[in-house]
Amino acid sequence: MNNLVLNMKNITKTYTLGSEEQTVLNNINLTVNKGDFISLLGPSGSGKSTLMNIIGCLDVATSGKYMLSNQEVDFLTEIELAQIRNKQIGFVFQQFQLLPRLSALENVELPLIYSKVPAKERKKRAEEMLIRVGLEGQMKNRPNQLSGGQQQRVAVARAMVTEPTILLADEPTGALDQKTGFQIMKLFQELHNEGKTIIMITHDLEIAKNASRIVQILDGVLQEEGA
Repeated sequence: MNNLVLNMKNITKTYTLGSEEQTVLNNINLTVNKGDFISLLGPSGSGKSTLMNIIGCLDVATSGKYMLSNQEVDFLTEIELAQIRNKQIGFVFQQFQLLPRLSALENVELPLIYSKVPAKERKKRAEEMLIRVGLEGQMKNRPNQLSGGQQQRVAVARAMVTEPTILLADEPTGALDQKTGFQIMKLFQELHNEGKTIIMITHDLEIAKNASRIVQILDGVLQEEGA
């Protein structure tokens, strides 16, 4: 039980459009253990982005129960959800979401500023993480001085610098060419081998195969679970 990081039971998400109710997620059950590398695979409109938002505490379910690190998150306040996002979830986005005026090092430091980590420790941890992702020579570069692959490595470093419970990656290779995407997947494999827990959202089966477990979602329903 100690290895259980995430447990979703009967998660449903509905939206009301005019007089009609639309079910986007239907009775989702999902468990994630410490050290898992899971691909959440589904086409556009399948509900995978909505599920990602609930996993990442960016949204809450209409009904069901969501436990993250033995804490029920369904009834938390916005402030409490923000604290969970900052401390427990490391986000990696398709379009990198780096601040253009900041250097790679300063971008990686950002989550630590929100966590009120002292400046000296912030810099040390950010430098260590950039070295970990192979960017020791680009720390002072701004995003426009970096390739797409390097920008995504900065984003991964930023996501990991808070030592989150889960690394949550949304189409992390979507804005990259095939070769660069392969390199980013190699980095994810290395992080997984180090014991990191990763949930990756993708529509690409070949990318999904990099994970140790694939969960398919279609029309708001988890179709199958397994490697």
